Amino acid sequence: MLTSKQIKQLRTLAHPLNFILQTGGKGLTEAIQKEIAIALKAHELIKVKLNNERNEHDEMIAKILQYHQCELVQYIGKTLILFKKNKKTGKITLIR
Repeated sequence: MLTSKQIKQLRTLAHPLNFILQTGGKGLTEAIQKEIAIALKAHELIKVKLNNERNEHDEMIAKILQYHQCELVQYIGKTLILFKKNKKTGKITLIR
């Protein structure tokens, strides 16, 4: 669980980032889930753009968080910022 200070830190780090991937018309496919897993392992902090109907976003976010056991840093409009600490090669050191 992230603290408010850690969320602020991660939002600041994510601001200049570009989208790693976007969901397509087919929604949250297995291929998208695999790409999210690869990106989280490599970068720890990623941006994902949801290109689906707004009423589908909450369900998609819940599936992503459950599937990857990651943290939702921020959700604005169609943009998600996700964080998952890589225990082996952690690049981001969270403040306490």
